[in-house]
Amino acid sequence: MMPYLLSLGAGILVGVLYALLGVRSPAPPTIALIGLLGMLVGEQAVPVVKRLIAGQPVLAFIQNDCARHILGPQAGSAAAPDATTPPAPAADAPPRGRA
Repeated sequence: MMPYLLSLGAGILVGVLYALLGVRSPAPPTIALIGLLGMLVGEQAVPVVKRLIAGQPVLAFIQNDCARHILGPQAGSAAAPDATTPPAPAADAPPRGRA
């Protein structure tokens, strides 16, 4: 949720700067969003082609990795936690702190 809020905040900040400078957004919102979608899909084309050439499974890669990259983590999914979330300590792990 935090990355979405940061992205929204950055967008609002840029919008305020545009308004203060008296300029308009460089692209209408719909065109800009479609362009961003194209960028996300285009990023995934190279790994898919590399997997095709190497003879590796492609469909599972598209359904899992590509979809997660393009659509983001989906609510209620059993996706792996992102890299910013520290793993939970094991039940038998010694407590951290002073030894």
